[in-house]
Amino acid sequence: MQKKLFMGFGIALSLLAACRTSSPDSYQADLIIYGGTSAAITAAVQAKKSGKSVLVISPDKHLGGLSSGGLGFTDTGDKSVIGGLARDFYHRIYMYYQDSATWRWQKPADYGNTGQGTPAIDGDARTMWIFEPHIAEQVFEDYVKEYKLDVRRDEWLDRTNGIVKKDGRIVSLTTLSGKTYTGKMFIDATYEGDLLAAAGVSYHVGREPTHQYKEKWNGVQTGVLHHDHWFKQDISPYIVPGDSSSGLLYGISGDDPGTYGQGDHRVQAYCFRMCLSNHPDNRIAFAKPDNYRPENYELLARVFAAGWRETFRKFDPIPNRKTDTNNHGPFSTDFIGMNYDYPDASYERRREIIKQHEDYQKGLLYFLANDSRVPADVRTEMAEWGLARDEFKDNGHWPHQLYIREARRLIGEYVMTEHDTFSERVIHDPVGMGSYALDSHNVQRYVKADGYVQNEGDIGVKPKKGPYQIAYGSLVPKKSECTNLLVPVCVSSSHIAFGSIRMEPVFMILGQSAALAAVLAIDQGVGVQDVEYKELQQALLHEKQVLSNKQ
Repeated sequence: MQKKLFMGFGIALSLLAACRTSSPDSYQADLIIYGGTSAAITAAVQAKKSGKSVLVISPDKHLGGLSSGGLGFTDTGDKSVIGGLARDFYHRIYMYYQDSATWRWQKPADYGNTGQGTPAIDGDARTMWIFEPHIAEQVFEDYVKEYKLDVRRDEWLDRTNGIVKKDGRIVSLTTLSGKTYTGKMFIDATYEGDLLAAAGVSYHVGREPTHQYKEKWNGVQTGVLHHDHWFKQDISPYIVPGDSSSGLLYGISGDDPGTYGQGDHRVQAYCFRMCLSNHPDNRIAFAKPDNYRPENYELLARVFAAGWRETFRKFDPIPNRKTDTNNHGPFSTDFIGMNYDYPDASYERRREIIKQHEDYQKGLLYFLANDSRVPADVRTEMAEWGLARDEFKDNGHWPHQLYIREARRLIGEYVMTEHDTFSERVIHDPVGMGSYALDSHNVQRYVKADGYVQNEGDIGVKPKKGPYQIAYGSLVPKKSECTNLLVPVCVSSSHIAFGSIRMEPVFMILGQSAALAAVLAIDQGVGVQDVEYKELQQALLHEKQVLSNKQ
């Protein structure tokens, strides 16, 4: 009886799908997607391909999230498991760079072909994994135009009163502008998980203790030093070196870091992935920020004084003499410890945090280019760089998207843990694959017992058996909480498992898979937890998703 009632409701809705209701500020569609990320757009494309009406409610004006927001040096992992619309995205990037007009500031032969673990340009597969932000954004806009996607931009969910639920189902969401969107199925494709939280679905913020999922790499990781993002020399954290009574330098916490393996509320660091240029006609010199405080970078000055010389190691090259510049070293673009309240913060508070990150990084750039405490050779090389003039033109050439590496994470029907990324458990309902290292950036900067400064939380561990499967159960809430919501970005996973899953190609994969599941839930007249997996598997394979190493 319940199924028949659901199907009847679905038929009634379908007659009005994507049509405006009698209220001028009410809209309906089969699928409502909240977010403007790469996952949101791939989900919308797939829904349209499957014959469903869809509305994309995007708080962002620019589509694509980090994929168009500066992260052009793609975290591919094993590219062979990137299929479906994700691979189509990178094919479309490839096609843009086949046009000689795209190479405005550099000849293709001068660019080279270096990518992250794979060639930047894969001619045999007709894919390109390294690209400029504006090219990526154009690809997402091409999808919007080609599939006639209805995208409502600058529309922000009313997180307090914007969700109407009935019998465990979301009926509608309302934005701060007063518009209401009613649908059969909903997808939360935000980096923050705002829709899932507003819908009363369980989630986690911070690091779980190691004992919770019997993991090794979760929780506080004091004394674990991976990569090169830690202090390799003894450096005093105090304003007056060696004098604890003088106070701590900016950016160093006086709190106890916690014991190894302990869970905490802390979140791995955020930063902007900056697009810089060293072409004289396409660079804008690093300006002195209005609230610039050179003393905020004293710790970096001490790192230089100790002999560190790796400033430009993560100026990763993208086409046209530009970079995707990322964090590198003990003191860099990651604003460690300054984002703990971001996931659950109000919109106003989030804007403050984002501005603080922007000010910190712009100040860092100015410091590196101008401060006498910076080695002369570093200042000379920094003077050759500037913000890329032809990127982010409506935002002062600064990226429009902060790198929200981790925020809320769903606690769903299945929780992905490091055991799944190590292929130590059997996944019975795969909807895609991941392959990147379990990668967490630093979480805190603290004072060790010996009185010197150190970072904590930076982890990099490779999956033990190569690419691993991602469970459908990790995209859906517990059945008792909501039956018509899918979450392809803030997936149900532990902190450290999310460190691998959180890559942009995977978000595109999971966005597409979530849409296919939503389509089947509508067609089968069931909640998302009761979708027939065999039918979903067939649909995924038909759309060229990669579900197994043996495929």
